[in-house]
Amino acid sequence: MKVSELVEKFGLKVFSGESGLENEISGGYVSDLLSDVMGNAQEGEVWITLQTHQNVMAIASLKELAAVILVKGFEPEEDTLERSNEEGIPVLGTDKATFEMAGNLYITLT
Repeated sequence: MKVSELVEKFGLKVFSGESGLENEISGGYVSDLLSDVMGNAQEGEVWITLQTHQNVMAIASLKELAAVILVKGFEPEEDTLERSNEEGIPVLGTDKATFEMAGNLYITLT
């Protein structure tokens, strides 16, 4: 599944990183602890978090993630948007809770 398909299926808001909307998704990872994501997320996964600062993009780029989904209506900081556009990794948003978004992603990808 491509990031663009996920956006359409769940009505996600695209904050930035539009050039990465055709990234392929291989799975998902849920954590708000950056060191956990750095140590355990896999290339091509979608990261679900409520963290909004630019370090999110540093980790997403390092791990070559497909996209980042911000939950509970959180919005990214300006420097996060800039980094997302530079890296081509979409930052997406939803009003859904983490549990709900993770469940939807799991059902969609399995």
